[in-house]
Amino acid sequence: MRVLVAENIGDSGVELLRQHFDVDVGVNGEIAERIGDYDGLIVRSATKVTADLIDRAPNLKVIGRAGVGVDNVDVPAATKRGIIVANAPQSNVVTAAEHTLALLLALARNVPQAHASLISGKWERSKFSGVELMDKTLGVLGFGRIGQLVAQRAQGFGMRVLAFDPYVGPDRYREMGVDRAETSDEVYAQADFLTIHLPNTPETKGWLDADAFARCKDGVRVLNVARGGLLVSEDLKAALDSGKVAGAALDVFESEPITEHPLFGYPNVVVTPHLGASTAEATDRAGVQTAEQVIAALTGGSVTTAVNVPAVAAEDLEVLGPFLPLCRALGRLATTLAEPAPLDGLEIECLGRIAERDTRPLGVAALVGALAGRTEEEVNGVNAPHVAEERGIAFVESRRSAARDFTDLVRVTVSGRRVVGTVLGRRHRAHLLEAWGQRFNVQLEDHLALFRYRDVPGMIGRVGTTLGGHGINIGSAAVGHQPDDEPGDGHAVMVVTTDQAVPQAVLDELLGSEDFVEAKAVSL
Repeated sequence: MRVLVAENIGDSGVELLRQHFDVDVGVNGEIAERIGDYDGLIVRSATKVTADLIDRAPNLKVIGRAGVGVDNVDVPAATKRGIIVANAPQSNVVTAAEHTLALLLALARNVPQAHASLISGKWERSKFSGVELMDKTLGVLGFGRIGQLVAQRAQGFGMRVLAFDPYVGPDRYREMGVDRAETSDEVYAQADFLTIHLPNTPETKGWLDADAFARCKDGVRVLNVARGGLLVSEDLKAALDSGKVAGAALDVFESEPITEHPLFGYPNVVVTPHLGASTAEATDRAGVQTAEQVIAALTGGSVTTAVNVPAVAAEDLEVLGPFLPLCRALGRLATTLAEPAPLDGLEIECLGRIAERDTRPLGVAALVGALAGRTEEEVNGVNAPHVAEERGIAFVESRRSAARDFTDLVRVTVSGRRVVGTVLGRRHRAHLLEAWGQRFNVQLEDHLALFRYRDVPGMIGRVGTTLGGHGINIGSAAVGHQPDDEPGDGHAVMVVTTDQAVPQAVLDELLGSEDFVEAKAVSL
């Protein structure tokens, strides 16, 4: 077999590949003209593996991305062709954590400013007096792999660590000796230094904004070595100008590369050009890890970092396959309904004929739905159980051959919030059957909103009028009913599917009116 290494991944990775395959390094000429000769392809970030390029590669069986993301690879096109796509998600976590600590120290002790002053011919000891890390509180927003490594290293300096991440179980915090914050506001109120390691999603964009800075302690120092979009630069500038924020260290920016920025030149701001993953060791580690995955893919091994390997065995696909999208949707929906309660456990129950199969893929699909977009790493059917274990999220699976009222049922429970669903019809459409303790039957669509309210006349019309006033069209609606064997509480539940996502501001408008108790919107 032949493998093309289109970009530099380090000598160690190349040598590992050469123990198994014929390997060509670099691209002499157009890659599109040569790709048809290869069984495996390895790229970093510069090479764009498009659908057109994939179409030109009839022999291609695996694409390896020597790095964390796979944004430059058309994963759906590869999946359609049966090509495995694998990355190296853990290759830069140590490097990113260490760079965070480097900036933390530089920020505390004014290292770059003092260096620049001294080499310019000045001796200004008093001007650059700093602060100690010992006994200070480090606030960590996002407690995934990198956040946990940062916490461990900060503890070595005698810092107290207070972290917020609702998708990490409490046991993990206890194991690490880290204080667990129930809300981000709790972190803001106590942190002397604040570092952010959240995933980059629409929900986290602009997380550190003027409101967040206003809730912080006076004189807080802020670090961002994660993603530029997590922090609003204009708001940070205003907080620095007012003295609310005593200093900042930034490695990432909304637009890169960048050489001009409002904060460049600020005496209390340290900046680096996205060096979080830039070490020789990280490059070598990414190359080796990616090479290992390509070797596994081409020799019949287990591809543990694949982002698109089917998790269902061929003999079970006919029965379980249609339930995978349902389980992902139920995982996401249950987690959303449980918020703001932390995701410290997920339980899935499979009932009916599906219980006669190996239902583990359905549990994994529910985990993917619960975790996707809520962690800094990309979660898929291969790594979801590992991500859950790493975050201390208890995962319980059970099955029973009997299912009341339906041939098959799936129940997913997160923090006491249970949702139930099934698939119906020749096209195996996913249907939601229960939420907030009440039953109904509505086909799941891309966008839906759920409302819990006092059971009085006119509530359906109020929801429709409010959504319509904001230009949101309702596709379908269903009102729940209390099961006969359970006592009622005077509340009803309504679920509507819509042609677009329902903004939080619209939900808040309804919650601010009389009789509404809870409202949640989910995009699947």
